[in-house]
Amino acid sequence: MKVISVREHPEICCQAIAYFQDIWATPESLRVYEDSISHSINTNSPLPYWYLLMDNERIAGCAGVITNDFISRMDLYPWLCALFIEPDYRGHLYSSLLIEEAKKDAASGGFSTLYLSTDHEGFYEKFGFEFVGTGYHPWGEESRIYQIKVG
Repeated sequence: MKVISVREHPEICCQAIAYFQDIWATPESLRVYEDSISHSINTNSPLPYWYLLMDNERIAGCAGVITNDFISRMDLYPWLCALFIEPDYRGHLYSSLLIEEAKKDAASGGFSTLYLSTDHEGFYEKFGFEFVGTGYHPWGEESRIYQIKVG
């Protein structure tokens, strides 16, 4: 298993866009992933980062690090987002590979904490995340907010 950063390997940009869109996008948000991922390659900003988890040539999962995950707590950033592991690969803690890469890049960008929003309870705690509160999405839902120290 290997985590590949789109920023460091721009040749996978189109593949990453298609994968994130397939896993996460709605018809209304297709362009959000395309625009963010394609512009992550040449930015001077420490964010965003987008990753694919690869098992040789097969994509096993993905994740990103962004400034805000469509949540009310805009005072908190960066955010781990779009973490996904293909069903065939679950149960082997491969999420930790993506999380560690996200932590490393967040730290190298000068951040001390990484956040995430989720409806899951008990999953992210296995990786050291701590619950910090509730956040609200523009579409009216709420999510649990977690944090982890980086670097």
